[in-house]
Order: sequence, then structure tokens, then C-alpha cells
Amino acid sequence: MASSRKVAVITGASSGIGKATARRFAEENFDLLLIGRDHSILSKLSTDFSTRFGVRANPLVGDLLFPEKVAKQIRVEIEREFERVDVLVNNAGIIQSGTIEDTSYEDFRSMMKVNVDSLFLITQALIPYLEKTRGSIVNVSSVAGLRSFPGIFAYGVSKAAVDQITRISALELAPKGIRVNAVNPGVVRTQLHRRSGMSEDRYQAFLEHSKSTHPLGRVGEPEEVADLIFFLASENAGWITGNTVSIDGGRFLTCLR
Repeated sequence: MASSRKVAVITGASSGIGKATARRFAEENFDLLLIGRDHSILSKLSTDFSTRFGVRANPLVGDLLFPEKVAKQIRVEIEREFERVDVLVNNAGIIQSGTIEDTSYEDFRSMMKVNVDSLFLITQALIPYLEKTRGSIVNVSSVAGLRSFPGIFAYGVSKAAVDQITRISALELAPKGIRVNAVNPGVVRTQLHRRSGMSEDRYQAFLEHSKSTHPLGRVGEPEEVADLIFFLASENAGWITGNTVSIDGGRFLTCLR
């Protein structure tokens, strides 16, 4: 059944920035396709958004370690349930510690599959729909895509790729009326680092240390990034494309500490 509302497709929607972004779009009366790995959480979010905001929020379970499969699933779901896409938010991502010396090829490829390959394939799959609506794409990158930090080699490489995909695709898709931008957060209070295997004690110490590495003296909250994503996707940003927008408490401006 075709959607009578605008439709936002959001990857990594079950927690953190993705969850906050989904809520932000639901508040603005968008129907949603929510992609993630946890069916239980996605189903609860879908029910919650439908009840609170009166929108349609469909869950789609997919593992982005298999990006070709998920891209096909998304296209089938859009064709069957919505028949349009107005906004694509490529938010899903993973992080792992490791240097160029000790990062295994397997770990490097996993990082690229989730952070880069899935973004490329899902974007490619939805371009025909976005062209019809003159829609918008927002990619979630990182300050690590703009600045170099030791110890997160594969993650930094993957986010630099996201930034360049953003810039090149913005040029290539502009004639179709599709805008493409990225947000580049600093440290945000999400599950990202915990899921990388960081213990709770180390994570709390990391958050505390991050107060000193971010000039504004604190880490970010998912809702702050979600607000920026919504702005970039909205008509209020209608003359903005190809930008990688820092939202990092000033972290991009600092030297390594």
C-alpha cells in the first residue's frame, strides 16, 4: 500500500543515533522503514511510533555483514509497502580497535562491509525512488573520517570513505534533484563502543576522558545528532549538498591528546 506521507528509511534504527533519528522523523509525521538486527527492539519501536505519532513504522531485520541481501530486502519492502522514499539515513556502523599492524583482514573487511559497502548498495538501490521525490540522503560518518586517530585504523578508513562517497555522490546525483550530506559526530553516548567489546568500566573511563578531548567539555547525545540529520534532510537545507557537517563539541578543531 503506497504511503500517503513522506517516507524515511533508516539503517541502524534500533539504538543510539538511529533510534533518536527515527523518533525525530516520526514526530514530523514521516512513515518509516526501520532497519536493524534486533527484531524485538525494532518491533517495540514500530508499535511505539505508530501509537504515539500515528505513523506507519515497519521493521526490517537485516545483518549488514551481508549488504547485498539487505539492500535487496529494502527495495522489496519499499516496493511492496510504501512505493516511495523521501529520505535515506545511512546510520548503521560498527567500530573496532586496532592498528595497521594488528588489524586482521577479516576485521578490516567486516568494518568495510557494514560501514561502507552497505551504504553504497542501499543508496544505489533507492536512487530511483529518491529521484521521483527529489529526496535527500544523510550519511552518518565521524570526526574520525575528517581527522586521523591512531588505534582505530579500519574505522577511520571506513569513515573517510563515507565522506568521499558523500561528496562524489552529491555531485553525481544533483542533476536528479537528490541532495547528499553527512554528519560527523564526535563521541556520542550510544552503544557503539560497548558493542565493540569495551567493558563498562573502560567505557565510563572513556566518556570521562572525552570531556577533556572535546572543547565544550562533554560528549554528545543522540538527539542532538538526530536534530542535525533532520535539518539536513529537510527543505530548510534545500541548498545544501555535499557537506560533511561536524557535530562534535569542537573535537575536529583540536590536536591529538
